[in-house]
Amino acid sequence: MREIFLEVHLEPLPEGGFLATSEELPGLVAQGRTVTETLEIAQDVARKLIESYLEHGDGLPPKLQAAAPASGEARIPVSVS
Repeated sequence: MREIFLEVHLEPLPEGGFLATSEELPGLVAQGRTVTETLEIAQDVARKLIESYLEHGDGLPPKLQAAAPASGEARIPVSVS
């Protein structure tokens, strides 16, 4: 299994919650109540979109084709109450 880093744009919604989209993966749209929930949904949607590309023999979007395998350091959100 291969992992890639996918750039996601996250924005707060006026009615509450958050919206995630990605220029690197057209069609990725995820909405959640919290940042963490939104990112988890975005990961799931991204995985399903990429699986669909591969299953149907479609080429991945150019930015994903050039993505390097995951390695190194990453920043993750941690909710603290």
